Parts: sequence; structure tokens; C-alpha cells
Amino acid sequence: MPFIQINILKGRSPEKKEKLIHDVSDLVSNVLEAPVENVRVMINELEPEHWGIAGQSVKKRKEGSE
Repeated sequence: MPFIQINILKGRSPEKKEKLIHDVSDLVSNVLEAPVENVRVMINELEPEHWGIAGQSVKKRKEGSE
């Protein structure tokens, strides 16, 4: 049973997350030749201050670009 975890920053609409789950499930099902019913997808939404790039949180990076 394929189990896919996706980490994203908070802020996407429910519709975008539904599309992501659908499209990832279809892709994994096709590539692995597994029934789509067996594919599991978990989206982990992270706060911008909990995600760092180059030693700085995304929140701080966004504040610096404004």
C-alpha cells in the first residue's frame, strides 16, 4: 500500500489540496501499477515560522522581501 506524505506551507485552499491528493494518487497508482484505492496521501501543513531555508524561517524571509 503506497503511503505518500507531502509537506507544504499553510495557506492553500481546500480545493487545491483536494486536487493535489487526487493527482498524486493517480500518478502513484499509474507508476507503481497499484490500485488507486490502495494509495494513501497525507498532507502536513507547516507554519511559515516552522520551515527554514538557508538558516532563516520562511516567515522571516517573507518579511524581509516586503
